[in-house]
Amino acid sequence: MQSGPAAPMLEMRGITKRFPGVLANDAVDLTVLPGQAHTLLGENGAGKSTLMKILYGLYRPDEGEIRIDGEPVVFGSPSDAIDQGIGMIHQHFMLVPTLTVAENVALGLGGRRGMADMRPVTKRLVEVSERYGLQIDPDAYIWQLAVGERQRAEILKALYRDARLLVLDEPTAVLTPPEVDELFSTLHQLTDDGKGLVFISHKLQEVMALSDEITVLRDGRVVGNTTPDDTTREQLAEMMVGRPVELTRTVAAQQPGEARLVVSGLAVTGDRGHAALKDLSLEVRAGEIVGIAGVSGNGQRELAEAVFGLRPVNSGTVTVDGKDVTNEPPRAIRDHGVAYVPEERMRDGAIGEFNVAENLTLVDHDREPYSRHGFLNRAKIDDHCARLVADYDVKTPSLATGTSSLSGGNIQKVVIAREFSAEADVLVVAQPTRGVDIGAAEYIHERLLEQRSKGSAILLISEDLEEVIQLSDRIVVLLEGEIQGDLTREEADDRALGLLMSGVT
Repeated sequence: MQSGPAAPMLEMRGITKRFPGVLANDAVDLTVLPGQAHTLLGENGAGKSTLMKILYGLYRPDEGEIRIDGEPVVFGSPSDAIDQGIGMIHQHFMLVPTLTVAENVALGLGGRRGMADMRPVTKRLVEVSERYGLQIDPDAYIWQLAVGERQRAEILKALYRDARLLVLDEPTAVLTPPEVDELFSTLHQLTDDGKGLVFISHKLQEVMALSDEITVLRDGRVVGNTTPDDTTREQLAEMMVGRPVELTRTVAAQQPGEARLVVSGLAVTGDRGHAALKDLSLEVRAGEIVGIAGVSGNGQRELAEAVFGLRPVNSGTVTVDGKDVTNEPPRAIRDHGVAYVPEERMRDGAIGEFNVAENLTLVDHDREPYSRHGFLNRAKIDDHCARLVADYDVKTPSLATGTSSLSGGNIQKVVIAREFSAEADVLVVAQPTRGVDIGAAEYIHERLLEQRSKGSAILLISEDLEEVIQLSDRIVVLLEGEIQGDLTREEADDRALGLLMSGVT
């Protein structure tokens, strides 16, 4: 993308950041040139987010300096970074749920009128969204949007401000292959215009396709600098994790048993009052993984919530092992043998203010052997939680550590450990590896396949097509709340699924 030598637009030199008991960044160097796409790779907890929060003025470095266009700068807040032309799309969305998309964009713009007159903002937001192919309703409230739509709002929020240096943290996590191609065309266009990109992604094929340069972090230190021409996906994964990683998984065939989860004629209303699911029917058998693919916002979240009793069913039925559980409360559905891993771990799966042990026993702390006659049995709870932390390789200083202080991958492991240890007959698992590093994703996949081999019926909802194709015995594609296609693993590939997700049969 870049041509000829150029002076760096960004230099981070010797950046060191300490937190109590943790050295998050250890003398990290990062240089981005104009017109360059520079990828930052590393496991969860490797220090990527800390480094970018320092760049964006959310943290102050303990040591080191930042230079923009050769001049030293000190960022006391994100406003300082924005003033220097830095835009950031956060992995955990920085959006106000009770405001509209346009109001969220306007929120940090300032000016005399503030948010009194939204017409100019809405007009330009529509222009930017059309230019970059990221369609969204400017007047929609954030709380009404699916995760993928919120991601688009974050991308548009940064693009709206014409940032010279754009930091993108997992921007493709919820996009279809055609949408990823469109986004990459946009990113290439930005670098052709001389803008710099810092791209954070766990999808190695994307890293190889987009990057001019790659910096790999592990345990807060830079362990490698390379380019796509000088490395392979396998080498990048090993640099990140410190050991060989299985990138291509072969799933042994097994004969599924009786249908354990049966959804018949399901009709469900979405948050914005529209029909999110329309007469949807599917079944998942014992020892089978059925993957649900589709662009975010096409009924996946509503399907999971309806099955688990979190969203009212207008018509149709949900049956578990022959028992009708339609519209029963989640506790009753859990008692029927259903476990649930929600797509938003910090909103619906875990309580950040609770410690690790409290989250691991969140759903059964009031039952024996963890409590009796209203009194908690701390010894039993600690034994159980210590075993889960060890079995699921949760990296935490202690069981008393606040869950919000863990990395995203370890929070996900806490949720999965709690749900999978219930030995449920039916598992509803949504976005199990979103924002999770390669090592943690490999581990979560192993655990999913272990549950499959034990005879659980698994409904896997994921927008990572590689994940869906590798793990699923069958793949169902949703489009506007209806089944667009039902394929076996052998029939499915990126192109076939991408076309179905785009409405091409």
